[in-house]
Amino acid sequence: MNHWHGKQVLVTGADGFIGSHLVESLVEAGAKVRALCLYNSFNDWGWLEQSPVLAEVEIISGDVRDPFLCKKITQDCHTVFHLAALIAIPYSYVAPNSYVETNVNGTLNMAQACLDNGVSRFMHTSTSEVYGTAQYVPINEKHPVQPQSPYSASKIGADAMAMSYFNAFEMPVCIARPFNTYGPRQSARAVIPTIITQIANGKKRIELGDTSPTRDFNYVTDTCRGMMAIAASEKTIGQTVNIGSNFEISVQDTLELIKELMGSEVEFVQDEQRLRPKDSEVFRLWCDNSLIHELTGFEPQTDIRAGLSKTIDWFTQADNLKRYKANIYNV
Repeated sequence: MNHWHGKQVLVTGADGFIGSHLVESLVEAGAKVRALCLYNSFNDWGWLEQSPVLAEVEIISGDVRDPFLCKKITQDCHTVFHLAALIAIPYSYVAPNSYVETNVNGTLNMAQACLDNGVSRFMHTSTSEVYGTAQYVPINEKHPVQPQSPYSASKIGADAMAMSYFNAFEMPVCIARPFNTYGPRQSARAVIPTIITQIANGKKRIELGDTSPTRDFNYVTDTCRGMMAIAASEKTIGQTVNIGSNFEISVQDTLELIKELMGSEVEFVQDEQRLRPKDSEVFRLWCDNSLIHELTGFEPQTDIRAGLSKTIDWFTQADNLKRYKANIYNV
C-alpha cells in the first residue's frame, strides 16, 4: 500500500531547489500536493514554473512569517513538509535578523498552525550545518550542535522550536536533517553549480573559497526519498534523523571529478572574499546514516559520480545555463 496515495500534503518552500523536487516526488507517489511559494510581485513560482507536474499542484503564494497565512494553508492537511527557510550562509553574516524571522519565527508559525489544525505529521527540515565542524566522524544525531554562523544558529533554534511542539503538546513532529544536497536547480551559491556553470561558460580560471573541507554530498532525489521515508514512518515521531550517504569527499576532489566529467582543463584559484570567517568554516561533514536505515530502511541510490553526471547534463542545457549569473559571486 502506497502511504502517500490520496493524502493531502503541504510543502513549504516548494519553489526552491529541494522543495520543487519533493513536490514532483510526492505527485508521482499519488499525493494531493499544496505548494507554498514565496509571495512576490512577479507572481513567480520559482522552480515549479517549468515543472512537468505543475497542472496537478495547488499553488499558494505567501510567506511563513505570517501566522494567519500558515493557519489557513495547513487546513485539511495530513502531512506538512516544512522546507521554507533562508539558507545562504554568507548572507546570514550581513542580514542575520532575516534568518531569525523566517527560520525560527516561520517554524513557530507553522508548528502552531499544524497544532491548531490537527495535522497528522509535521516534518521540519533541518540541515547538517547545525553540527558545525565534526568533533567526531561519522556524525550521528547525538553529535553536539555548534552555531558557527547566524544561519546555523537560526536552524538550531528552528529545530528546537519544532521539537518543543512534540514535547509540550504531543504533536507528531519529526525532523529530517539532510547533509549536502546537490543536483539540478541548485542555487549558484553552492560550490557544485558554481563550478559547473563557470566551466560551461568557458572560464579558464575559477575563483573559489577554501577547497579543503569535506562534505557528504547527496543527490536531490535521494534527499527527497529520505524526507518521504521519515514522514511516512511511525517510528520517527519525536526523532531527528540524518539523511546522508555515509561517504565523505573533499571539495577539492569533488571539483576534480567535475573537471574530469566535463573534459575541462580549468585552473582553480583561491579568492579571499569567498573564504568564510576562520571560526565559521565547517571543515568536515560526514553523515552516519544508520538511524534512517534502522527506522525506515532508506538507502541512497545515486552515487557521487552518477549524480554529478546528471547534474552536469542539466546545467549544461542552454535554457538552464542562462538562468545562472556565472560571472558574479553569489552571496
